Amino acid sequence: MDAITSYPLLEINLNKISDNTNFLVNICEEKGINIAGVIKGVNAEPQIVNVLAQGGCKYLASSRIEQLINLKEKNIEQETMLIRMPMKHEIKDVVKKIDISLNSEIKTINLLEKECKKQNKSHKVVLMMDLGDLREGFFDKEELIDIALYIENNLKYVKLYGVGTNLSCYGSIKPSYENLNYLCEVAQEIENKIGRELDMISGGSTTSLPLVLDDNIPEKINNLRIGEALLVGRDLIDYWGYDLDRMHKDTMILKAEIIEIKEKPSYPIGEMFLDAFGNKPTYQDRGIRKRAILAVGRQDFVNDRDLVPLEKGVEIIGSSSDHLIVDIQNSEENFQIGDIMSFGMFYSNALYLTSSKYVNKHYIQLEELETKII
Repeated sequence: MDAITSYPLLEINLNKISDNTNFLVNICEEKGINIAGVIKGVNAEPQIVNVLAQGGCKYLASSRIEQLINLKEKNIEQETMLIRMPMKHEIKDVVKKIDISLNSEIKTINLLEKECKKQNKSHKVVLMMDLGDLREGFFDKEELIDIALYIENNLKYVKLYGVGTNLSCYGSIKPSYENLNYLCEVAQEIENKIGRELDMISGGSTTSLPLVLDDNIPEKINNLRIGEALLVGRDLIDYWGYDLDRMHKDTMILKAEIIEIKEKPSYPIGEMFLDAFGNKPTYQDRGIRKRAILAVGRQDFVNDRDLVPLEKGVEIIGSSSDHLIVDIQNSEENFQIGDIMSFGMFYSNALYLTSSKYVNKHYIQLEELETKII
């Protein structure tokens, strides 16, 4: 039984997040690439943000402006980057409290300029280019170049800081040397026309790291916006197949309490309709099986398919809003009511678990960090 008795519990190992950060910052620096640490995946938890800042992330980034404003109020040294394009009602705060924002709409850029003039303050923008993932960004390179020249030559307060792209998040398009090199070619065209180098050529997120590891990323890329690889560390190992002994994929562990253990049929009985979320799941009839129910559910982790049971022989069957159901038929453990089970996770789970007020957080402290930024 765990010494900490308030469950469900998310155990966050700051030492391992620090190791991941130091490792990735170092290998990226060797390629002339800096990292914007994306903090939205852990709800900008202050102790985790502190580790990313101490670990060498040049920028701190989030899609949630409230998280970045909170960091600014703590007087952090890193520049902040808004990685979801500003909404109209956010313009005033973006100019006042955010250093850099990603943009793809001229109307928004003009609103930023107007607000900057009011505040007598400059603001940096990175123009996003859509390379086929079909999320945000200019699809027509000539339009992007025209807007870049417009900012450079006509705007006084909004500063053209760079260009960037996003891959894998919506269209699941894999970053490659070819598509990122096209971004670099467009950046070079802009630089030739404005007579200076852009400060930032941002080549994507964690999914672009394999190109770094394989020494196959275009030389002109000098920034990546990294969240998952720093915070959770599973994708490069489990999805991409890299054997990285200096990376941890157990930075966060979910611990939950067993509230029922019974032998039941593995196939539901009666006429099937929809579950609580409007889905019609499929089931395999495996006969009578021993199973356990834990006091944690989709309201906390959203999807159970990305949870990884850490006890041998435990298999996740499914979940409802407040219950996680696991098969323990093949486990050698003699589980009892009140026992605690542990689960590793992927990024999606961490995103929600860190945001849930119903999940307690316990930090394994980084002893050498005596002076905290926040």
